[in-house]
Amino acid sequence: MIQTSGLTFQYGPEGQEMRFPDLACQTRDRLLLLGPSGSGKTTLLHLLSGLLRPTAGEVRIDGTAIGGLTDRALDRFRGEHIGVVFQRAHFVGALTVMENLMMPAFLAGTKPDRARAAAMLETLGVGHKAHSRPADLSVGEQQRASIARALIHRPSVVLADEPTSALDDHATKAVVDLLESQAAEAGATLLIVTHDSRLKDRYPQHVALQPLAQS
Repeated sequence: MIQTSGLTFQYGPEGQEMRFPDLACQTRDRLLLLGPSGSGKTTLLHLLSGLLRPTAGEVRIDGTAIGGLTDRALDRFRGEHIGVVFQRAHFVGALTVMENLMMPAFLAGTKPDRARAAAMLETLGVGHKAHSRPADLSVGEQQRASIARALIHRPSVVLADEPTSALDDHATKAVVDLLESQAAEAGATLLIVTHDSRLKDRYPQHVALQPLAQS
């Protein structure tokens, strides 16, 4: 599960203070965070994943307050418990797709499961690209591979940043179906951060983010 309280963030001493609503999402729940440009959606996702540390407030995942972890412990925790599907894939270009999928295990200090990685890539229709470099994949193939990377380690929380951005209705449904089915297979909580109002009817549990308030 994932829970936040009193969460704020500020980029530098002169930056605007961002204040975020308290969230509570239980194991296997689906939560949509919907907001326009300028509502701090990506910043919030980075706080939830531990890629940024809050100025104030707390993020708890599976009962652990991640802001209190050392950088090394946070890397390990993220490698064990959190999967992130970024708006852009952010693969390591010098590594193959398969090697990129092994990264969460490397960060967590655990043994990589190549058989599971190969099976996931096959399920997502990109098994034939396992030993290709990310640059050799189409945008759609990269997106599918990024879903596999986010879920390879069976995380308890999956965070997706604008996964349907610039997609038509058919492609949007296909991508969200993939996210939901793979998160369900992993037994993970799924939290989608987006400006795409087409998803609102699909997720009765949603939070509307407002343009950032001044401190």
